[in-house]
Amino acid sequence: MNSFVKTVLVGTLSGFLGAYIFQWSGLGTAERDASQPPDTVQAVHFTDYGPQFTVQGTEDALNFTEAAKASTESVVYIKTATLNQRSYTFFDLFFDVQPRYDRVMGSGSGVIFSKDGYIVTNNHVIAGATEINVVHNKRTYKAKVIGTDPSTDLALLKVEAQNLPAIRVASSETVQVGDWVLAVGNPFNLNSTVTAGIVSAKGRNINILENVQFPIESFIQTDAAINPGNSGGALVNIRGELIGINTAILSRTGSYAGYGFAVPSDIVVKVVADLKNYGQVQKAFMGVDVIDVTEEVYKDLNLDEISGVIITYIEPKGAAEKAGLKRGDVIVSINGKPIDSKVSFDEQLSYYKPGQKINVRFKREGKINERQVELTNIDGSTSIFKREVYKAERIGAELELVPKAERMRLGIENGVRISKITGGLMSQMGIEEGFIITSINERPIQSPEELAEILERIRGRVIIKGVSKNGAKGYYSYMF
Repeated sequence: MNSFVKTVLVGTLSGFLGAYIFQWSGLGTAERDASQPPDTVQAVHFTDYGPQFTVQGTEDALNFTEAAKASTESVVYIKTATLNQRSYTFFDLFFDVQPRYDRVMGSGSGVIFSKDGYIVTNNHVIAGATEINVVHNKRTYKAKVIGTDPSTDLALLKVEAQNLPAIRVASSETVQVGDWVLAVGNPFNLNSTVTAGIVSAKGRNINILENVQFPIESFIQTDAAINPGNSGGALVNIRGELIGINTAILSRTGSYAGYGFAVPSDIVVKVVADLKNYGQVQKAFMGVDVIDVTEEVYKDLNLDEISGVIITYIEPKGAAEKAGLKRGDVIVSINGKPIDSKVSFDEQLSYYKPGQKINVRFKREGKINERQVELTNIDGSTSIFKREVYKAERIGAELELVPKAERMRLGIENGVRISKITGGLMSQMGIEEGFIITSINERPIQSPEELAEILERIRGRVIIKGVSKNGAKGYYSYMF
């Protein structure tokens, strides 16, 4: 894999506004996509948190015609417009210069998830867009963003339409390596393009979500051709049923080179249900960090076999500690589902919500144990988590308090995130969106309201310390 240069095809433009002083110690770099026999047809019935499947019959596994016909009707073309603010000059900082913008166009694909107009796509296809249009059967609809989930690179849109051809959904758990699949989308602005291939692997982690806390990467890998514009489109089985949302490729050139990746449909169903019901994903936490049991770990810790994941960190008073788990325990299953890697551990947790209880089997000193763990939300409680955004219009920003689990992961005691920059002082200062401010002139920042008040009245020499969106600690320096 080291011989490949990973290329990420992403439909958004982002950048740093203005000049800033930044000292950092960074994280890595990255990039941007129990089985039944493959001829078993599945019908899906939706629940709030996942699909239930029923066997219906069998069909010729090599007939792609009906699969293509069924799935292309459910895949849409997405056009976006983004206002990209131009950088301020040093001269502009001394005058009340109005923001200047360039209009940037983008495109991608989406999948009709319900006949009343809910459409799923990639978060990176619509991120930052000020205008989103969905094209289906030569008709154009204005789309509203219902919610986004950067941790899975998924987004849910809504258009005002009825009786749209919603795609049928199959469980990605039934997908096997070697199954035939079709990738459907709009590469290079070519509408309703279908390519065929096989499932090359499952549970792939390719480290594409580098600036996201708690990412879920357990991709289906395929050699069906995926190119620019395919992002957000459908990966379907030979019956035209959705098994994944096309997300990324690995390539030397930026175009298809044999490696495409899709978010599994079981994860898609959970994310869509959460975004529809709550506007945000209800991610569940055990309060642990884990790593794969590799051959090296197996030898160092004198384990009896190379399997499971080993707990390397226990959150004080977190869900796992309350259940009696300890650092060094090797988790081997969750609710009877085998855990053989960190990827499978993260994927299994992604199917649950805060407040649900899971049975965790683990090894300790060679003996098998089992505990029931009550999962928490990102802020440490078992209730539904509601993201609260404070609109600080006078400084031109939207701010939010950093949740407990994220603060612990970043090693900070407090902090306020700049979730969006809308102009004004924040634009002129050149601080990036996503930056977490932990202190101003050594004063800890405990709330969005406190941050806004300080920036409105502060004068003289200002040192703003915090953490960038890639986890690097640093600071900005100004003279007001």
